[in-house]
Amino acid sequence: MATLTHIETKLAEVAGLATAAAAAADVVGKLVSDSEAELQQTLQRMRDEARQTRARCDDVASRFDGKKTAIRDQARDTKLKAADMLAIYLDDEADSLDGMEFLMMAEAGEVGHWVVLRELSSTAGDASIAALIEWALPIQQRHLTDATDAAVHLAAKEDPVATP
Repeated sequence: MATLTHIETKLAEVAGLATAAAAAADVVGKLVSDSEAELQQTLQRMRDEARQTRARCDDVASRFDGKKTAIRDQARDTKLKAADMLAIYLDDEADSLDGMEFLMMAEAGEVGHWVVLRELSSTAGDASIAALIEWALPIQQRHLTDATDAAVHLAAKEDPVATP
């Protein structure tokens, strides 16, 4: 297997996190009440954009001669780690607020990975990665804001002194 550089590894990680984010939005969507139509729409948009992000990452990865498979393997490993965290955090007792709190943490992690990739890219001079970051980072930042706003919305409906 090809050895990946730091920037190639980070590209793989954001690709894997995008795949995990789409799956997490599916799981959280099942926790959210059907009466929360706006939140369901937000989750659907997040899911669609995560899939688009993964596809764009794959497109950029295909430009690395002889490393596409290694990048995909690293992305798969990252996705599996994120899936493990999801399974631990959202157990059988999880509710919609738990789900949105998990998405809030996951989206914060994604934003962090994109910021690191941006820094690596700033000296690497790879135009395809720079264009990907320019497209994806604002979307990830919006996802973090959306997840945070949704969690606050759901928390406002909770009785703060009731037992879960």
